[in-house]
Amino acid sequence: MDLCKRFSGLYLPAIFLMIVSAARSNSSPVFHIKLDKHWYMKSSAQVQVKGDEISRTDFAVNEWYAVDVPATVMAGLVKNGRYPDLYYNNNLELVDKSLFKVPWWYRTEFDMHDDLPDHTQLIFEGINYRADVWLNGTRIASSDTLFGAFRIFNLDITPWLKKYKNVLAVKVHPPKPGDFTIGFVDWNPRPPDENMGIWRDVKLKSSGAVSVEYPFVRSKIDLETLKKAELNISAEVQNHLTYPVTGSLTAIIEKISLYQKFSLSAGEKKIIVFNADKYEKLIVNNPRIWWPTNYGNPELYQLELTVSVNNKISDKDTIQFGIREVSDYINEQGYRGYTINGQKILIRGGGWVDDLLLTNNEKKLEAQFRYIKHMNLNCIRLEGFWGNGQLFYNMADKYGILVMAGFSCHWEWKNYLGKDTDNFGGVKSEQDMELVSRYFKDHLLWLRNHPGIFVWVVGSDMLPRPALEKKYRSLLNELDPTRPYLSSCASRTSEVSGPSAVKMNGPYDYVPPVYWYTDTENGGAFGFNTETGPGPQPPPVESIKKMIPKEHLWPIDETWNYHCARNEFSTMNRYLNAFEKRYGPANDLESFALKSQIASYEAMRAMFEAFTVNKYKATGIVQWMLNSAWPETYWQLYDYFLMPNGAFYGTRRAGERLNVVYNYGENHIYIVNDGRDTLNDLKTVIRIFNDRSREIYNSIISVNISPNSVTEVADLTATEIPANLFFLDLKVIDKQGSIAGRNFYWLSQKQDVMDYTGHKWFVTPQKEFADFSGLNQLPQAEVTMDKSVEVAGEETVVKVKLHNTANTIAFGIELRIDKENSGQAVVPVFWDDNYISLLPGESRTISARVFTADLKGLRPVVRMNGWNTD
Repeated sequence: MDLCKRFSGLYLPAIFLMIVSAARSNSSPVFHIKLDKHWYMKSSAQVQVKGDEISRTDFAVNEWYAVDVPATVMAGLVKNGRYPDLYYNNNLELVDKSLFKVPWWYRTEFDMHDDLPDHTQLIFEGINYRADVWLNGTRIASSDTLFGAFRIFNLDITPWLKKYKNVLAVKVHPPKPGDFTIGFVDWNPRPPDENMGIWRDVKLKSSGAVSVEYPFVRSKIDLETLKKAELNISAEVQNHLTYPVTGSLTAIIEKISLYQKFSLSAGEKKIIVFNADKYEKLIVNNPRIWWPTNYGNPELYQLELTVSVNNKISDKDTIQFGIREVSDYINEQGYRGYTINGQKILIRGGGWVDDLLLTNNEKKLEAQFRYIKHMNLNCIRLEGFWGNGQLFYNMADKYGILVMAGFSCHWEWKNYLGKDTDNFGGVKSEQDMELVSRYFKDHLLWLRNHPGIFVWVVGSDMLPRPALEKKYRSLLNELDPTRPYLSSCASRTSEVSGPSAVKMNGPYDYVPPVYWYTDTENGGAFGFNTETGPGPQPPPVESIKKMIPKEHLWPIDETWNYHCARNEFSTMNRYLNAFEKRYGPANDLESFALKSQIASYEAMRAMFEAFTVNKYKATGIVQWMLNSAWPETYWQLYDYFLMPNGAFYGTRRAGERLNVVYNYGENHIYIVNDGRDTLNDLKTVIRIFNDRSREIYNSIISVNISPNSVTEVADLTATEIPANLFFLDLKVIDKQGSIAGRNFYWLSQKQDVMDYTGHKWFVTPQKEFADFSGLNQLPQAEVTMDKSVEVAGEETVVKVKLHNTANTIAFGIELRIDKENSGQAVVPVFWDDNYISLLPGESRTISARVFTADLKGLRPVVRMNGWNTD
């Protein structure tokens, strides 16, 4: 059959996973289709007819907004130009919120041609918050049963499906206070429409008499050798006929082919299992194991399932999975940690947030996962943001990124939820618990094959109510016993599951590097800190200009504050106070933008390094946050526009597989080996320079280091430093004489001193501040730059050789790539290193990768800026 003809109303880009068109004689077509194109939406206040008329073929949508689904109402309005420059200045506040007090209509058409399937499901993966659904003039679902932002709805539409043109109309009702909907909490403003709309995919799934659902592959690895794994495959088959049938299920994994017969009574569902006890082929020798990034390759397999009835294909499905095994443990200090494939993993991550309007851009999504890997992070935490499709999790699997998937504190506090809460949050009634546990069930079935998910998180700031937690545990035992779960991201003790054994004690605002090494009660480098960080990270100057009007660019004012976070974080005052006392006041926007990158690099590097140096007394650290839902100055390792900041490169430096680290608390030097191999015959070169860039200390220390370990190599406490400001240059030389690791610190004899008695939940204040004012008196350095450009496939590689010709340190060099004659930076961009410093006479070659298409046919131009360079 001509597929283009059959699905003429859908078009080939709308087809996902597969289409299997069985032989036309006595066989039903089998297909999975995404209904994403050719939707229209309009406010119900402007539509005077009912759903039965809207879902007829003769209804006109000439004055409706054209959208692709998924799309929230606000996203649809922005796409249609109703609100241009939504995130500039305070334009978000100018949106007419009365538009979203009424339901909105979504409408689309699709063709089925002339041979209808035996059975077809209409699947809504996410509607916020309630919906009435019409198909071809008939209401097939109503808002009294179809509700819940995180429900996944499968509607049997077989009786109403027509040959040729079909019309689907969906009336979406907005969430109300007290509904368990999507929430951003204090990270940014709330979206004006509260994200109402169809925010995840809409799909059609057709089959013959028997369909296959919910495939699942479990793996058990010989952790001693990693040379053998046992697989368990299960899937649900359902008979959609009113009489019994017999059939078979075939499972194929590469060269492994399995076959099992079944019989089903009328309407029966049955779980078919293939396990290694009965099927020896599922004992896999020398399996390709899925590892998180930096620990090995994230290897993936594919499972193909085919249901046949009367020797005809009735349904097919294909999933991707990884062979890996995850477990948790409690360390000697009583904190929870995690192992992957028997290997202890220090969790290094960031808190993910979806776009404010929940828009889904595949290119931007992949760029962010490449950023995560590039920063040497191995984890992202989803607090209530589960992504708006499988693509998110496919990316995590592909790039070896671990995922903490779970619900938000949005439902735990009255001011966010919109109804009374208690010590267990706002999920109180049996009805509420049933809804939220169904959310959880839907997501277990939807996501459980993704190897990247290593823990299910069922509470954020609080514990779930005991009755609700029991529901969660029951679902996990039934549907996914392969992963641990976490009762709360805060330090809590559950009567159902015992202590959470993690912590959420802040800080969330600025603290200096020494804090992470010296704090022993709150957020310091011990245990698993599930969300924390050193506060604001102002973006580079180009991004600032994209969100702040020219007349408000300098000095920092209320317009800047609007682009901060909320509540206690509505200004950068605490950060600015420390910045000015440590580095000195900035004189203009450009000076502030550059110097704040250096400050962010210093602050973020120290946090991640402290947890690394203290592993496995420290078991995990999640920076709050990773990214931003809109343009802002707070909690971001790269900004909304995908511009990396100083914290980005501080994070990357801290996570290098082989690293040499200065401990601010002890004044000691450590070597870190995050790899799985022993490294012998290394040399650590330690050099100290005074504020006039003269070397005052030089030491070379030989060291061997075992896998996944930390070794102390030097104690600098007795070293005399005849200057307030000094520089510490650290390098690791391998046995071939090459630089295998490096780090560079700027330090002050006047140290930061914490006021631990004044600790608050979101910050520990400082008593005294380090003095880096001497940086402002550094003599001017002269740095030459040579570059080469090479196109390598879809990427352009820019290599930059920098040479410091001066007798002074060239400090804090910022590199960026612009499109020729545009003044616009190319993003995403992947520099080996950035915000670097060069010793007198030192040369370094640094590479960057950009996507060639992003250059728009223009030459890449390298821009260099620095603290004491032009």
